[in-house]
This record gives sequence, C-alpha cells and structure tokens, in this order.
Amino acid sequence: MTKLYVILVLLGTLVAPSWSASLDMINVHNQDQLLGRSNSGKTRDMSAFDPNALGRNKYTPPEEKNAQFWYDLAHSEIEKRVNLPQADKRKAKNVIMFLGDGMSLTTVAAARILKGQLKGNTGEEDSLSFEQFPHTGLSRTYCSNAQVPDSACTATAYLCGVKTNIVALGVTAAVTFNNCSASEDPANHVSSIAAWAQAAGKSTGIVTTTTLTHASPSGAYAHSTNRFFQCDTDIVTYGEGQNDPATCTDIATQLITQEPGKNFDVMLGGGMGKFLPKSIVDKFGNAGERSDGVNLLSKWQSLHPDGALAYNRNQLLSVNATRLKKLIGLFNSGLMDFHKLADPVQKPTLEEMTQKAIEMLSTNDNGYFVFIEGGLVDYGNHYNVPQMGLDEVHELSKAVQKAVDMTDPEETLIVVTSDHAHPLSISGYPGRGTDILGLNQHDTDVNGIKYATLNYAVGMQQYLDENGQRVDLTEQIKDPGFVFPSYIKGALGVHSGDDVGIFATGPQSHLFSGMMQQSTIPHLMAYAACIGDGPTLCDRD
Repeated sequence: MTKLYVILVLLGTLVAPSWSASLDMINVHNQDQLLGRSNSGKTRDMSAFDPNALGRNKYTPPEEKNAQFWYDLAHSEIEKRVNLPQADKRKAKNVIMFLGDGMSLTTVAAARILKGQLKGNTGEEDSLSFEQFPHTGLSRTYCSNAQVPDSACTATAYLCGVKTNIVALGVTAAVTFNNCSASEDPANHVSSIAAWAQAAGKSTGIVTTTTLTHASPSGAYAHSTNRFFQCDTDIVTYGEGQNDPATCTDIATQLITQEPGKNFDVMLGGGMGKFLPKSIVDKFGNAGERSDGVNLLSKWQSLHPDGALAYNRNQLLSVNATRLKKLIGLFNSGLMDFHKLADPVQKPTLEEMTQKAIEMLSTNDNGYFVFIEGGLVDYGNHYNVPQMGLDEVHELSKAVQKAVDMTDPEETLIVVTSDHAHPLSISGYPGRGTDILGLNQHDTDVNGIKYATLNYAVGMQQYLDENGQRVDLTEQIKDPGFVFPSYIKGALGVHSGDDVGIFATGPQSHLFSGMMQQSTIPHLMAYAACIGDGPTLCDRD
C-alpha cells in the first residue's frame, strides 16, 4: 500500500514532460468514428482524426425527430413518480448539476476503491461524497441515432430534455449532420434548463475542466449541427465544404452574443483560443484560433462593463463575489490540465472553481442554476490511463462536497450524474485490498500470466508477444504513465452504452430514483425548482 501511495504521489512530477509531449488533449473524439464511417484497413492516426466520423450513416426513428416526443415521455416519467406518496414538499430555490464526463459505474467503483487505498485501507469499503446521497437512479444514455452516444447528444438530453442525433447540440433530431441551415432555424431549437432558470429570474453559470465551448457545457446554451464548430475556423475545418462561417454561427460566438449564454453570470474553464483571433497571443503564449479577426472576450467586456476576466488561480480566488456581477475565468488555451499534472500555483482546482461560482451565484435572492463538469474523467478513460481518470473523479467528489458544505439542503437540489460510460472492467476475483491500479494477485490467464485488475475493451496496448500471447506486466504496470491493457486495438479508447448513475440530495431528490431516460433529468430538476414550461411542483399546490 505504501508503494502504491509513493507511485501516485510521484506521478505528476515523473510523467508530466512525457504526457505533455505525447498526448493531444483535443483529438480524442474522432468524427469519422462517431458518425459511423468505415475506417477498415487503415491505421488511425491520433494526430489526423477526422471528428466528423461520429455523425454519418446512422438511422433516426422518425417520431424522435420531434421534441414533443421527448417532452411527453419526460412528463409521463414525472407523473409516474409524483403519483406515488410524496413526503417531500420542498421547492428547490437552487439547482446544482454535477457531471462526471465518461464516469461509468465501474469508474465510480474503481475511484472509490482507490480513494480508500490512498488512505492505507483495503479501499472497497470507502465512499465518494456523492455516493452518500440519499437517492440514486440510472440513466439510459442512447441518443436518437446512436446506441452508444457522444457528449453532445447527451448534453442536449440532460440539459435540454430532448434526445437528438450524435454530435448535435441544442437541436432536435430533425437536424441532420453538418446541416447548419437547419440548426440555425429556431423551429429546430430546444431550450435548456439554464434558459428556463433565467426566465424565472435566477442566476446561471457553467464550470468545466474542459473548455467553455466543449460539448457538455455547450448543451446549456448552444444550437449547433456539429459540436466541433467551436469557432469560425472549426466550421471550415469540419464543415466539409457545406457550411460557411458567415451564415453558420460558431459555438463561442453563441456563448458571448446570444441568449442564454450571454446572460451567464459565471463561466469558468479552459478554451481561451476559441474566443481570440489568430493575430492575438493569449495569456498562455498561444495564438488565438479565430479567422474572422473578432476578439470575443473584448466583446464580452463591452457587453458587461461590470464583469471581469480571470486567467489564473490567484485572480480567481481574489474575486469579491459580493461586488462583482459577471465573471469569465479562462485557465488554458485549450482544455485544462489533468489535476495530477496541473501547476497548483497557476491553475484552480474544480473544487475552487465550484466554490467561487456558488459564492457569486448565491447573491441572487431568486436562486440559481449552475452546471459543473469534471470533464477530464473522460480523457483519462480515452487514453486508457485510469490513474488520471480516477483522480479526476476524486476532484469531482471534492467539488461536490464543497457544494454540500456551502448550501442549505432545505433549498438546494444537487444532482450528480454522467453523460456516458466507458468500457472499463474490474475483473478476475481479486482479493480485498488488491491494488486497483496493479495486477490481480489471485488469478492468471490460461498460460499462468497475471493480468491487470482494470482493463479496457478498446485501446492502444494489448501487450502481446510475437506469438500473440500476453506478456508479464509485473514491472511495466509500476510505471506511473502505464497505459492499461485493452482487448481490441484502437488509436484511443471509446465510449460504451452502459446506463450511468444518478445521485441526488435536497428538495425533490427522491424523484431521481429508478430507471429513467437521460432526457428526463432536466425536467425533474425543473419540476423541483418550479421553472420551465413543463409540470412543476408548484402546479400541485
């Protein structure tokens, strides 16, 4: 156990140079792959992914192209729950939604075990903060045309209450892939719980360890045929000649200039490059990504003279939440760094961002809605490095505990869930206390070779010899940067179609039990807070 602890403590310092050199924290979602394009007979190059692979050659049931189909389904699931005896009459003044991107139930279990082992215990008996919530349920994550989803169609489900096609954001499934004219049509737009909260006079915000224009937070404000249209340059890159930035509004522009994004009180995360022109070098020494010459951060400041920009941890922590009205915090050119590799002096933690967001939003007597994402759990799983992904779950758990500590359980509903799973397995009958990041000491394969307790279905390393037999990993697995084994060779790990967990506490949290469509989640939060156009608790008074 001591050996494991030492390895984990040294991880950040030992592997930071090699990780930063070898991992492109952008290209983990291959559009060709997600869209269903065949790539047989070709070696996938991580540096040359075509993200458009996500959206092609996939069937959408006709009835699911209409948003009302999902509204009706959500309303029936709400009705089923509220017709049961209702002991909880409390209305939620505030709603906090936490998302662990790619946080499968096996990822939760492995993170729990690792947390306990880092304390010197066997580990299995430990708990993450949100596992102690009184109510739990399961979410079905498929999208309108995808058995296994991405983070865009899922964001549309859990933030807008409607399932849509893979890669799409904030639009119905009537919008086909890369059809920007259809996604610009308001008739195809679906609004988010952030918009519903604003209409009720509540403050709103988004917090993420990815970028402010990444798929998950974008579900709170964007309407796009393609999640990869994060700035105007991306529309040219991924638009395949079908879309013109002059008539297709990129996601960063939507955030700064359109409702509900332009009304957000707090926005914290990475991704500065999407807001700046190529002619400007950002605060981190990298050129902006925009081709239109527009400085969206200057535009935001002109729209919000009472707002401020923060670029590092000290600036964020120095913000006076009672005096400042609006805040953007951008802490990297692109994605934020894995917590284990981040500069603790310059980069705020998810817990710190959560605290500042709640401090600012709490000044509104009408309450607030905030979306908070631990987005790099997903990247740890994509790279088959659970030592990174599980640490990101621990950071999410700390942020959730901070929210619990800062809020009144009588008036604040807190919901923790995931968008999709990853095919991470914990297998082989290992004994209690077996190093969750090590080899199973209680079993071997048919050739007598021990195997890792954690394995992925698809990934980069199968660890086979010239005869196709598994090799002994006793020494390799001790490397802090070890890439865990997988069965199928791929350029990266992939998502899986498992159901994911929902954990809830606070007013009406009992409604988040049982099995539900992912698209029901925002309708239940809206029910509890008496916002939006659907059924609400206040209707029953």
